[in-house]
Amino acid sequence: MRAIALAKQIRSGDARLDILSDVSFDVARSEAVAIVGASGSGKSTLLGLLAGLDTPSAGRVLLDGVDLFALDEDGRAALRARLVGFVFQSFQLLPSLTALENAMLPLELAGIAEARRQAQQMLERVGLAERCNHYPNQLSGGEQQRVAIARAFVGTPGLLLADEPTGNLDAASGAQVIELMFELNREFGTTLLLVTHDEALAQRCVRRLRLVAGWLQPGDA
Repeated sequence: MRAIALAKQIRSGDARLDILSDVSFDVARSEAVAIVGASGSGKSTLLGLLAGLDTPSAGRVLLDGVDLFALDEDGRAALRARLVGFVFQSFQLLPSLTALENAMLPLELAGIAEARRQAQQMLERVGLAERCNHYPNQLSGGEQQRVAIARAFVGTPGLLLADEPTGNLDAASGAQVIELMFELNREFGTTLLLVTHDEALAQRCVRRLRLVAGWLQPGDA
């Protein structure tokens, strides 16, 4: 994955607010990279641009050699479905679906016939074999995040984007989730790019990209 001179500005009346400015870096296949910085430094905005969930004011993102913003919205969605998994701080599970149904969702949307079997295997892999038929409100925070990780990895994405994946968890649950993410990162060879305030989590990554007021700090790219 490559970010090239990414910038994001928004207008507030007559004023222009620069959220990101001239951010460029490469992430190698299977690498684990942390995006760190103070609140308001542009971390989550950067992650949204890298996923194609938001569009930049300037710059490009290359995913698997494809220029993300040369595609229309449908094209970006198709590329995400093929290449990208997501883990969010707030889990983003659908409350009306069981753990198994949540984990199946990306495969069903992709029309994969073995969605149920593959999702069951991934839930077993994350230690939730006995919780497949439970709904999110019947699961602890740590269990919900493990369902979210199973959903993210079930399609064996080339790139996993994680936004504060331990932010809503207690220390013990957070440590378990961190171990699981890095185990799956190694097992599947998935590139891992995560936003975090947690220095211990950032230290687990091969590299840290530090943003200060929207600028990537020298030496971090």
